[in-house]
Amino acid sequence: MAKLQGKDLISVHDLAADDIWEIFDRADGLKAKQKLGEPHRVLAGKTLAMIFEKPSTRTRMSFSVGMWQLGGLALDLSPDDIQLGKRESICDVAKTLSRYVDGIMTRTFSHKKVLEMEKCSSVPVINGLSDLLHPCQALSDIFTVVESKGKDNLKNLKIAYIGDGNNVCHSLMFTCAKLGISLIIASPEGYEPKEEVVKAAFGDAKKTGALIEIMNDPVAAASKSDVLYTDVWASMGQEKEAAGRKSAFRNFQINKQMLKLARPDVLVMHCLPAHRGEEITDEVIDGRNSIVFDQAENRLHVQKAILALLLS
Repeated sequence: MAKLQGKDLISVHDLAADDIWEIFDRADGLKAKQKLGEPHRVLAGKTLAMIFEKPSTRTRMSFSVGMWQLGGLALDLSPDDIQLGKRESICDVAKTLSRYVDGIMTRTFSHKKVLEMEKCSSVPVINGLSDLLHPCQALSDIFTVVESKGKDNLKNLKIAYIGDGNNVCHSLMFTCAKLGISLIIASPEGYEPKEEVVKAAFGDAKKTGALIEIMNDPVAAASKSDVLYTDVWASMGQEKEAAGRKSAFRNFQINKQMLKLARPDVLVMHCLPAHRGEEITDEVIDGRNSIVFDQAENRLHVQKAILALLLS
């Protein structure tokens, strides 16, 4: 616990593999306690400020419910309330909140805002999402894979990410690289992951023996995969690109035909919200291979573990 206590969580790239397993072990224990109805108020009297510049369902609910279940209090600050960098400088907000709360979670557009918040805050800062990274999502996703496939089988798995090289993709690259898991990414040309993230993830993968591969062929990526993962083709803030992206991604849909390329027991994953009929079909997201809503639930348990480790 002491290793992560008081630390920030901005990127999985900043974590050691042991840190990730510590988060997973704590999440497993907290999930078991909740299912048994056992109290686990390890953050009694603690407070978390939640800054939202982007709309949110799962992030807002999982952090709010998680803090309450841990015995603490989550305080929601909307864009109108805080106006980061407009009404008041990010640094002044961070310094002020640090006098009131035990931790800050921020869900914003610009990753630079997260970094500035981290720099100026004297309490732990958690990246709830930025345009560059989504660490809590990726950690929850791989925790869900571990639940389904087992820890000992991870290095034999092939995870295929079919879609946009976005913030979720970036954080999945870091998480898989740190744990030695093979991740094949298939994106249309021009929509691959950012070069600086690729370089850093490849560096992590070299140390663990993970295979991180980037291609433009969704069929090759999906072939004999153990996990098929997708995300929306146009994320929040990219609405003006939606028509062009729909055309570019038309062959990157997770559907019944794509499932036939994978292993019979393939797991289907999506971080939600889903644009059904675009990146994934109804029959797949609601089908027997889908663990999409297990993923969604595990946001609660993994983030509770992060909160317990960082704020206790």
